[in-house]
Amino acid sequence: MSGGGIAFLAALERVIDSRLAGASAEQSYTARLAREGIVKIAQKVGEEGVELALAAAAQDDARVTSEAADLLYHVILLLRVRGLRLEDVAAELERRHR
Repeated sequence: MSGGGIAFLAALERVIDSRLAGASAEQSYTARLAREGIVKIAQKVGEEGVELALAAAAQDDARVTSEAADLLYHVILLLRVRGLRLEDVAAELERRHR
């Protein structure tokens, strides 16, 4: 997968979509977590948010980056299971900026 910095988040969203559409829970963490339901995904978002906050307060940049990556993945998964996209979040941020 080619990245391109922030553009990689859109690529990751497409990968998550493909896993939700066709992967078995045995093959894919994404599919398994989605099968467990929105409450489980929301719980993971909460856990990852706390882990990021703790890392930011007391750990090095590598750990903060790792925890932020975990949080972003789970947020994207949560959005997709809810039928929302990153562009919906970006549009809300743009609206707030105006």
